[in-house]
Amino acid sequence: MHSKMWKRIGMAAMATGLALTLGACGNSSAQDKDVKISILQGKVEANKEFKQIAAQYHKAHPNVTISVTSIGGGTEYNPVLKTRISSGNAPTIFSLAGPADVETFKAHELDLSDMKAVKQALPGTLGTVKTGGKTVGLPFNLEGYGFVYNKEVFTKAGIDPKSLTTYDKLNAAVEKINGMKDELGLDGVFALPGKETWTLSDHLANLYIGQDFDFSAKKLYNSKTMPFKANAEMKQMIDLQKQYSAQPVLQMDYSTQVNQLFSQGKVAMIQQGSWIAPTVKQIDSDFLKNNVGMIPIPVKGYEGKMPVGVPNYWAVNNKADKAEQKAAKDFLNWLYTSKAGKKAVVNKLQFVPAYKGYGDVKMADPLSQATYDYKKAGDTFGWVFNAYTGTSWDPDVFQPNLAKYLSGKQSWEQTVKKSTDGWKKQQANN
Repeated sequence: MHSKMWKRIGMAAMATGLALTLGACGNSSAQDKDVKISILQGKVEANKEFKQIAAQYHKAHPNVTISVTSIGGGTEYNPVLKTRISSGNAPTIFSLAGPADVETFKAHELDLSDMKAVKQALPGTLGTVKTGGKTVGLPFNLEGYGFVYNKEVFTKAGIDPKSLTTYDKLNAAVEKINGMKDELGLDGVFALPGKETWTLSDHLANLYIGQDFDFSAKKLYNSKTMPFKANAEMKQMIDLQKQYSAQPVLQMDYSTQVNQLFSQGKVAMIQQGSWIAPTVKQIDSDFLKNNVGMIPIPVKGYEGKMPVGVPNYWAVNNKADKAEQKAAKDFLNWLYTSKAGKKAVVNKLQFVPAYKGYGDVKMADPLSQATYDYKKAGDTFGWVFNAYTGTSWDPDVFQPNLAKYLSGKQSWEQTVKKSTDGWKKQQANN
């Protein structure tokens, strides 16, 4: 999930600096110089795993010392990166969330076009980070989202979740489950986290705004206008989730939705993605393993397709010295293309790989497996919300207007007009 989400679900971790002081071992060759590289990243829930991988890499490459700093737990990533750069303490490896970040940090982005990992990246995963003939980022991983559902509830209700390919079929299933709420022990069919408006502004809106831009974040980023032609379908999907949600919707946050309601079997399904697997696993690993699945949100014209995208990209600082740059590229190549690195990506980080060469690897959890299976089958479309990550439009315009609609203080027509006018104004000022 992109950086905004990571800060919210950071497993209660604060910004944590993990200096892995791994002194050079005696078996390095005479020509191997000791190199220190630093990584600043925002996936705080994978903090421990990155530390383990850095230690593993050092063991095989004893002349390389890696320090990892993970930003999260309520701390925004970009301000920390900007401060580090302006204070002369820029990391060797940092992350980019989308086109706005690529533009913001362009003075520090090394061209990675010659890397083995770039050549192994899956089709469609590098469009966001290609600029001026260069490739300036490497995909972290792939993430997919949709309706994460409780298998037992659907079985008891006699509904095949994979058959819910249209809004009408979904609506009929929701009404049926709602009618069986008491016998199924549910607080609601859905859990709509009204406090977390990014779940609507980013994930849900992507399904409808993206249609006007072939689901290309770059096309939206460069567009002066936002047609939002399919906005009525988005309204329909918000209204359905709100009507049949556990209450109170407006006070519900991510933790209540995922930890308290879904993971404890109190709702049939939630609009979420593969990134929630570690959280669900912590609460009930058996529930995750045996009882959790994910289906696409039905979208007219894109039936049976799941939105799968790259939440973040690795960049290398072109202002670091040449030895650091080379060590950084070597580490990233190792992580995504070596046998040991690929094993760490899938099993330690529990990432869905964004690269070729992973074969029929089994993912670490059913949500990652669903994402991987849809991607492999070609039944996916992209993410455009990365186009507004890093801009003020989402937090200052779109989210507040969606919150007003959700609370009944504003009509849907006004919500759409204010949001699209806000995009036009932002783009005119850029």
